[in-house]
Amino acid sequence: MSRTALLAAALAAAAAAQAQQTSCSSDEQPAPVALLERFINADCEACWQAEQAPRPRAGELALDWIVPGARGEDAPLSAAASSDALERLQALGRRAPAQLASVRTARQQAAGSLRVAHGPAFNGYVGTSIQSLGGGPGPFTGWLALVETLPAGAEGSPVERNLVRNLLQVPWPAAPGRRFEARPMSIPEGAHPERLRVVGWLQDSRGRIRAISESRCDPQEQRR
Repeated sequence: MSRTALLAAALAAAAAAQAQQTSCSSDEQPAPVALLERFINADCEACWQAEQAPRPRAGELALDWIVPGARGEDAPLSAAASSDALERLQALGRRAPAQLASVRTARQQAAGSLRVAHGPAFNGYVGTSIQSLGGGPGPFTGWLALVETLPAGAEGSPVERNLVRNLLQVPWPAAPGRRFEARPMSIPEGAHPERLRVVGWLQDSRGRIRAISESRCDPQEQRR
């Protein structure tokens, strides 16, 4: 099967699953009021293991990014490092940290509702979607992160992590009404599919976050 056919099959399977698996979405989930983004240099294993890691405040959602380090593939955290982290830092106007950096960004002037969803893993891919309703004409950029949620104590981390494993940016030109995008996202080697979910946020042309949503799966769905 060609790569194009494989991606089409993954997306079709995910779309069919989402029609039945409504629990793997942001439906009925409280919308976070802010993002806490923690950036760790792949060279700094101690930063990942630090007890004093910044914690999310009430209503905040934490995202964890591993930034490629100077040691390249020899870095202790290189397996989870991603150029997506550099892209996100650039969007925030920040430089790559030598060790650890964190950024808190509050949601401002809510732009309607934002829905994110995902289907089950299929041949190394997860079908994902992001949708906004209302909230002004834009332009906006939809950010959709495929994250692996690690409970505190897993993989040597003393805190829960939402480790960003893949990232999608969707430019939405100025236009009224509904915006929707569905894409298959690849699962990096080493990620645990049963721990994956999606986090989405909407930014305006000034870089302000206007909406945030996260998917949750029913435990019974995750065991299937």
